[in-house]
Amino acid sequence: MSTRFETSQTKPFGPAAAAFLAAGVGTFVLGVLTTWAEISADFGKAITYSKDVGPLSGKVILTSVVYVAALAVLGAVFWRRNPSPTIVYWTAGILVALGLILTFPPTWKLFGAG
Repeated sequence: MSTRFETSQTKPFGPAAAAFLAAGVGTFVLGVLTTWAEISADFGKAITYSKDVGPLSGKVILTSVVYVAALAVLGAVFWRRNPSPTIVYWTAGILVALGLILTFPPTWKLFGAG
């Protein structure tokens, strides 16, 4: 008669936490860039990489770079670690909410966009 031993291995939450937080950072950066481009015409012109697309081209490119950099850094920091999922979810959620709020025109007007 053989006895089966079942091992339960849980994967660390760190890589997933890094992905959630990097998405939050990316969304927040997109919101900040959007608001800044609306407030400052000079900044909007500076980040215009394609005249056909306008400042959106710079916002998306810069946000993508920040997202990938945040994912790389956070992935290295949280590798084989288990941060609290609750803290990660709340932090990412707050960053995403702030980023989305900053993309709406009524918010731009609070910061002085005409």
